Amino acid sequence: MHIDASAPTRIDLAGGTLDIWPLYLFHDGAQTLNAAISLRARCSIRPRADRRIVIVSDDTGLRVEADHWSDLRDNRELRLLGRLLHYFQAAGIEVHTCCDSPFGAGIAGSSALNIAVCGALAAWSRKPRTDEALLQIAMNVEAQAIDVPTGVQDYRPALYGGVSAVELGVDGVRRVELTVVPEELERRLVLAYTNASRNSGINNWEVTKRHIDGDAHVKASFGRIRDIAIAMRAALENGDWAQVGTHIAEEWENRKRLAPGVTTPEIDTMLAAAARAGARGGKVCGAGGGGCLFCLGDPQDVPGIRAALEQAGARLLDFRIERRGLVLETRAAAPVA
Repeated sequence: MHIDASAPTRIDLAGGTLDIWPLYLFHDGAQTLNAAISLRARCSIRPRADRRIVIVSDDTGLRVEADHWSDLRDNRELRLLGRLLHYFQAAGIEVHTCCDSPFGAGIAGSSALNIAVCGALAAWSRKPRTDEALLQIAMNVEAQAIDVPTGVQDYRPALYGGVSAVELGVDGVRRVELTVVPEELERRLVLAYTNASRNSGINNWEVTKRHIDGDAHVKASFGRIRDIAIAMRAALENGDWAQVGTHIAEEWENRKRLAPGVTTPEIDTMLAAAARAGARGGKVCGAGGGGCLFCLGDPQDVPGIRAALEQAGARLLDFRIERRGLVLETRAAAPVA
């Protein structure tokens, strides 16, 4: 079979980092809010005429070859992909990957790619996995690849699409689709790349350690972030866009207090320019320090916000709110040499 798979990235609206176990256990009612977007991660699997395994990242130009899946466990290049192929005990295939989002964008490109590759390899193995099994495989293998714990929210928009809340509690993790008209949210959002990549695994893990070690400042900030996510969810479902913007701004102010480096002078300049152009709120996606930022404003102000961000040095990214999650397509194919 030739298998093509893709999964959407996401904008995290509120409650990020709380999705890392066990942080959410210390904050009753913890949840993250996110919207899947049309910048997708893509994976293509083609059969080979031999038993070798070939991995090609079209984004980085890196290529890894192995005679057997066991050789991929400790591969340092394309580590996440190697770990996934090791887990699924792949043989006789060539895997190509690419992503529509910039590198280190903070919009969960690695998690989206992870879900796309997991879905494709599950189809290749002819051993269907449940949604929950795919989520667990993706999360655990990514933790092996980046050497720090991962959160749970990013895999869900990749798998399901849409605008959702990921509820986090003692009894588990639950995704709830929000009653939001995607087009109404979409026409109020501006997404831009700051032209600086970041490492969310390291940023989030440093904050997580401080919380577990009893840092009262970090715990209080996360308590406020939890409260903001609850309030923003109600505003989103009520279509109260002014309040949504206010909550985005509040979330960002509290997130900046978590650790040095969450923001930079360049990010501050970009968000200030957007605010002067009419943005009701804005924040950096993911853990901060670089990557993408987004702003929310009234539809009539969006062109001015876009212009202001671009003039401040950001690179605008066009997108749609993506209703579709993981997409798999299979067809017969001749093996490649």
